Amino acid sequence: MSGKTIIATGADGQLGRHLRLSCAGSADRWIFVGRDDLDITDPRAIARLMDDTEASAVVNCAAYTDVEGAESHRDYAMSVNGTAPGYLAEACRERGAFLVHISTDYVFDGMSCRPYAEDHPTSPVNAYGVAKLAGERAVAESGCRYVVLRTSWLYSMFGRNFVKTVLERTARCDSMEVVYDQVGCPTYAGDLSEAIFRIVENRLYEGNEGIYHYSGEGVCSWFDLARQTAELAGHRGFTIEACRSDRFPTKARRPSFSVLDKSKFKDRFGIEIPYWRDSLAVCVKYLVNERVSVEGE
Repeated sequence: MSGKTIIATGADGQLGRHLRLSCAGSADRWIFVGRDDLDITDPRAIARLMDDTEASAVVNCAAYTDVEGAESHRDYAMSVNGTAPGYLAEACRERGAFLVHISTDYVFDGMSCRPYAEDHPTSPVNAYGVAKLAGERAVAESGCRYVVLRTSWLYSMFGRNFVKTVLERTARCDSMEVVYDQVGCPTYAGDLSEAIFRIVENRLYEGNEGIYHYSGEGVCSWFDLARQTAELAGHRGFTIEACRSDRFPTKARRPSFSVLDKSKFKDRFGIEIPYWRDSLAVCVKYLVNERVSVEGE
């Protein structure tokens, strides 16, 4: 179908910037808004934008993603990640629009030994996870039609992320230590944006409302991800040493196990999810060839 108007928040973030690329050839009208364009913590501003654009769907990529910072700025993290999604959801409900909201694996405590299904009990262990879970609940309780996509370990060619940090370190230093006792699923923002685009463009959300998990196929540790990144970049003279998480004390606890079960997503939407190594190779090849800075500018 064509002729829809879709608002995408978080236009300047990793996912938002990839979503711009994914929908470049769309017959629909995609409107991308960043922090300077829309304050998602202001329900009146949201209402004005939706009324002006007559949007039929909203994709909320906006979030406060500083996990460490959320420990010191809990009120702000809750405002952006917990309360604002509810404002977006209420505006969608009042206008009959659909909402796609992005959440996180950090709603879980990391104590499982099996991949997390969508209905597994949530129990976040840090302020970021608490706020994101509040956002999920605000969306679900609003009465709007929605799809919540939980994802994990997001990286891309844009902005600051773990993969770009590894590339910088391996190009400039002799060695680095990376934790091996945190396991999860790296997710390339380009893959997630393509999935979101297909869901919205083809209205695959119709009849499929609810919470879903999307992350790269396969499982690895941060140490594995760092090693693979350096190898793909050709930085083989660099030493990456494995260490325990307590080697780097942080304000925010991180789940030790963040593997997401994607069965429901694949069954309902029929969208193939690439293996994490394959997607990493695509991203690293671009970053090495284009020599994009860690900041992504």
